[in-house]
Amino acid sequence: MALLEVEHLKIYYFTRQGAVKAVDDISFTLDKDKTLGLIGESGCGKTTMVFALMRFVAPPGRIVAGKIIFEGRDILTISDKEMRRLRGPGIAMVFQSAQNALNPVMTVGKQIVEEILEHESVTKEEAWERARKQLELVGISGDRIKSYPHEFSGGMKQRVMIAIATACNPRLLILDEPVTGLDVIVQRQLLTLLSDLREELHLPIIFITHDLAVVAETCGEVAVMYAGKIVEQASTVSLYKEPAHPYSQALMKSYPSIKGKKGKLRSIPGAPPGLTNPPVGCRFHPRCPYVMDICRQEEPIFKQRDGRLVACHLIK
Repeated sequence: MALLEVEHLKIYYFTRQGAVKAVDDISFTLDKDKTLGLIGESGCGKTTMVFALMRFVAPPGRIVAGKIIFEGRDILTISDKEMRRLRGPGIAMVFQSAQNALNPVMTVGKQIVEEILEHESVTKEEAWERARKQLELVGISGDRIKSYPHEFSGGMKQRVMIAIATACNPRLLILDEPVTGLDVIVQRQLLTLLSDLREELHLPIIFITHDLAVVAETCGEVAVMYAGKIVEQASTVSLYKEPAHPYSQALMKSYPSIKGKKGKLRSIPGAPPGLTNPPVGCRFHPRCPYVMDICRQEEPIFKQRDGRLVACHLIK
């Protein structure tokens, strides 16, 4: 049985201009000990989708259809109290901006301790000792347990967020752009830390990023999102060697490579569509160099090709 199964998930934001179809009929599975990368342009629905996994979608957003089955039960049908119990030891998340996610008037140790006491029956002394060990686990001296967030650098704040998220040994960890805005040296340190934690704690991970190099280094599988939909899902190696969907191909051509023949980078013409009234048929067809009449009329369904799933009319 898969650890996580997302079935036909739809999340809309209801505005005066109409319903924004931020996530529109997405399905995927994640097995234990696997790492899935979600890539795509800004605004394609990546963060909205994982917010649904945590039941964080708030008005005007609403989950209008679908199932999110975690360890055999649909978390969209459980009570708010059960969901609070699940967050932390079940599903944990590291948010994109540690500066905004951390409480500025509480020490980092206190924030870790609160997470532990919320979910586990331990004494305060035991929780504080666990918090000290959590900081050391992510490469921060335990002596910094009484420090406040403003006393840490950007990279160290992200380490604190990882310490909080893993304090109760979650069974699934979600990372939302954890290295965005950090310099390359700090990025390298954090990616190494995440790799070590994954091996030590046997953590399945969903990794959201727009950085293709980060995905190549950290994820075994990749799902490519465009305009609220997954258009291709494949192993990382096969996707990078030979992307099948035209959007995946365009993404690869827009990113520099440090190996092989150097060439001019190509931008993707046009802009992503508005999701209040997305294009009929394939949502990528206004920007696709291989567009056909059927692309403007019928939405493509997923087809198998060389062990991957691709939603494109070009795939026979």
